[in-house]
Amino acid sequence: MSHDTHLIESEISSESMFKGALLDVRRDRVRLPNGRETMREYVVHPGAVVVLALLDNGKLLFERQFRYPLRRVFLELPAGKIDPGESILDTGRRELLEETGYIASDWEYVGVMHPCIGYSDERIEIFAARGLRRAAETQLDHNEFLEVLELTPAEARAAVWNGQITDAKTIAALFWLDRP
Repeated sequence: MSHDTHLIESEISSESMFKGALLDVRRDRVRLPNGRETMREYVVHPGAVVVLALLDNGKLLFERQFRYPLRRVFLELPAGKIDPGESILDTGRRELLEETGYIASDWEYVGVMHPCIGYSDERIEIFAARGLRRAAETQLDHNEFLEVLELTPAEARAAVWNGQITDAKTIAALFWLDRP
């Protein structure tokens, strides 16, 4: 936005502090709007897609999956990383099939969320998938373990309010169910 120019920081230099299979941790020297310089550290992420998979019975597909950084099982919507050169729609289709065994005949792009704006450039694209049918068994990655379950939107909202769902992408995506 042109009226935001007084808030913009500009990159002076950038270096990779760590580059892994998924993440690149960077440290940039930036010029602040007041002319001073400072350092910014952040994580570069390839992006991801989350799917609101709406079954004909009115329920949504969810997954229970262990997430190592927090060392606990989380209840979340199907989602996954965007592979290099892959469209976001193809990512959504692939992740839904791999993780749940379902395919959808109707896909609707509903928005994007940025889960960690203070320290990562990650974006998560949100899709709604309808016309679901079971096409195969799950096709999980060799190091992926999860359980698939169904919840009504009301049950999902209750799970947010009672602390069973704390995953940001799932909460943000569920918010889209209530759009006018």
